[in-house]
Amino acid sequence: MRTLRIALAQINCTVGDLEGNTEKICEYIEKAKALEADLVAFPEMAIPGYPPEDLLLKPQFAQDNLQFLQKVIKQTKGITAVVGVVDRQDDIYNGAALIHDGALVTIYHKIHLPNYGVFDEYRYFQAGTECPVIVLRDVAVGVNICEDLWHPEGPALTQSLGGDAEVIVSINASPYHRGKTTFREQMLATRACDNSVILAYANMVGGQDELIFDGQSVIFDQNGLVIAHARPFEEELVLADLNLEAVFRTRLHDTRRRKKKLTFTAESASVKRFVLSHRIEPSKKRPLHPRPYSPLHPLTEVYRALTLGVKDYVTKNGFSKTVIGISGGIDSALTALIAVDALGKENVVGVFMPSQYTSNASEEDSQLLAKALGIKLLVIPIKEVFQTYLKMFVKEFKGRAADTTEENLQARIRGNILMALSNKFGWLVLTTGNKSEMSVGYATLYGDMAGGFAVIKDVPKTLVYELSNHRNSQEKRPIIPQRIFKRPPTAELKPGQTDQDTLPPYSILDPIVLAYVEEDVGYEELVSMGFDRRTVEKVIRMVDRSEYKRRQAPIGIKITPRAFGRDRRVPITNQYKEIQTK
Repeated sequence: MRTLRIALAQINCTVGDLEGNTEKICEYIEKAKALEADLVAFPEMAIPGYPPEDLLLKPQFAQDNLQFLQKVIKQTKGITAVVGVVDRQDDIYNGAALIHDGALVTIYHKIHLPNYGVFDEYRYFQAGTECPVIVLRDVAVGVNICEDLWHPEGPALTQSLGGDAEVIVSINASPYHRGKTTFREQMLATRACDNSVILAYANMVGGQDELIFDGQSVIFDQNGLVIAHARPFEEELVLADLNLEAVFRTRLHDTRRRKKKLTFTAESASVKRFVLSHRIEPSKKRPLHPRPYSPLHPLTEVYRALTLGVKDYVTKNGFSKTVIGISGGIDSALTALIAVDALGKENVVGVFMPSQYTSNASEEDSQLLAKALGIKLLVIPIKEVFQTYLKMFVKEFKGRAADTTEENLQARIRGNILMALSNKFGWLVLTTGNKSEMSVGYATLYGDMAGGFAVIKDVPKTLVYELSNHRNSQEKRPIIPQRIFKRPPTAELKPGQTDQDTLPPYSILDPIVLAYVEEDVGYEELVSMGFDRRTVEKVIRMVDRSEYKRRQAPIGIKITPRAFGRDRRVPITNQYKEIQTK
């Protein structure tokens, strides 16, 4: 029986850390050898990290990453490896280096370059024109890179029909968003079935600025059934013994494939075969033990993504401690809880900054939260500083009623305090604004928006409550005080203030934001969906006029299909307005 033992190295790479990434690749090659793997696959751009963005415009960067590839090649004695790299020839290419027994066989060039959402690969890369198929232990293996696999008529079809590939190895840097796992794995299972191949999907894991890579590397058999599945959001090596006789039997029953193969002609790329080793008698390898896999609860999945995003952004950028403004509200409570889970309680400092409008409940709940988390809580009142500001503006503000100016002054005083602590002690300020607030501009520039990383920037307010409740439910005693869930959300910048003085209820606001921001649903369609006409008009105006604020906000973790920033690009100077009234 023809078999092939394959390993998928789900590793956390850092953009630009050529040496560190290479060391990790070599370490996992040795692990794969120890487990008697015939082939080990690493993620897309494993050596340079993904996405390198404009580092790719530096010729030396591509050259340096190829130098580190040479170190990887030397490590592959006795094994075959597929490693993501930037190839440099007449242009630069998103490449997969195919390495066998200490020698470079070829570098496959990604054919389908994504240029939507967070991707802009046409900005940097030339597309490839060849589909390599390697023959290893008499097994034909094709190689794809990420986007290639999302095209039904892509390289996998060419390699299967034109190159007789029985296994497709896809190396990937596929970013996470909520709900993507199911959609992605449905596509992978379909591609395996349609091509009658075993599909091995190696995905990157880790955080890179606002992007999270969830891993979840997986191997599907020729019938679209899971053979092996990696755990999400952590590094690991996944192994499986592939049964190639089962692939052959499946193909014998597939009359459609027989007809397609007879008439198939590759249009966009040519197939090139590389014979690395002929059939070898099965070795007496130690058997692999199946490992059960259970998908995460959807809320746990989002929470794990946020936690990994914080951990990697903080540590990869050389910080150790973080500081958070604790208000007694749900947003700062969830942010602090995520930070503690990501970094440890010793690396999180809370700051409570009461004003004359701060309630006793906020103070009590902030103290209870800090105690439950085990973090240090600094108390720095702002009342005196605020009064000094008001006195300073007595002449200039004379005759004008108090308004949001005075409210924003308080937020900016708090932002100043947090940034002073950051400057003095080297702590990274984590901001606490959510997606609902960022959408409609319910935030203060240089105030509560001041900071280095926005943890829940892409988390709608209703989801903030869901995540907080879910995380609380995992503890014997709730970490976030129950009163925080029950109190109406408030910025406490004036007497009796609540968010709903300015905004629609979040149960209404969030679905409108989802439709308008993430799905580009227009005004009339929103009204036809049952939303109040005046409410829709108000929300659209608030979203449109707040673009200038969002451009000045810190980056935050992407967990929705369309996040603000690199995912949604709307001009600030923009006179287009939808016709909202007849």
